[in-house]
Amino acid sequence: MLRTLAILVSLALPLAAFELPAKSSQCVVGVAKDWDSSTVTLNAYEKRGGQWVKTSGPWQGRLGRSGLVWGAGLHPVPAGAKTKREGDWRAPAGVFRIGGAWGAHDNIQKHRKQFYRQVTTRDLWVEDPKSPSYNQHVILDHEPATAWEKKQQMKQDDYPHSLKMFIAHNAPPQVVPGAGSAIFFHIWRGGGSKPTAGCTTMKEDKLRELIAWIDPGKQPLYVLLPQAEYAAKKAEWKLP
Repeated sequence: MLRTLAILVSLALPLAAFELPAKSSQCVVGVAKDWDSSTVTLNAYEKRGGQWVKTSGPWQGRLGRSGLVWGAGLHPVPAGAKTKREGDWRAPAGVFRIGGAWGAHDNIQKHRKQFYRQVTTRDLWVEDPKSPSYNQHVILDHEPATAWEKKQQMKQDDYPHSLKMFIAHNAPPQVVPGAGSAIFFHIWRGGGSKPTAGCTTMKEDKLRELIAWIDPGKQPLYVLLPQAEYAAKKAEWKLP
């Protein structure tokens, strides 16, 4: 009887509200005009004495050609909300862990604990939902030989992809096939005149500044939301 009563009481209690992880003390915030916007205003914050303090920004970035949609990160997704799908040309919105950098450069300025790999022709990022390695970095033990392997290659003759930092949307260990892959911060195209397929892009100097600033020990986050959603969630989620 007591066990039944305890279960009923627990069901009656509201679920714990989501808020940014207490141990995260670095946060990049991106705010777009609305769900259909492909432009974003970015600011960087650090938590000092329990309060978020802006350390850089604002600066401009570009998002998916079709705007934003709820992504798979740390945040709860509203019931019935549309969510990110592979090839939808939308940037994932929500709260995501960030970190890990890849590029074509010999060396970059970064925190000593930040992962960086200079990619070769054998580095893949798998965007095929049918693959067990979907949305993961894979290093081949041979040069790419098949059309499939060549399609997944990270090393491209495409300067905007020569430096990037991972945004952990739909990331391991809970990767959902078809829910979107290869979401990064990277260099923008055409001086910011062109949108993306779902990544967040910016000027190269700002990206380099961002990568140099990120400290993995501070459990950095990326918050990306439309303006109205950010205002509605700011107090509840304890956003900067």
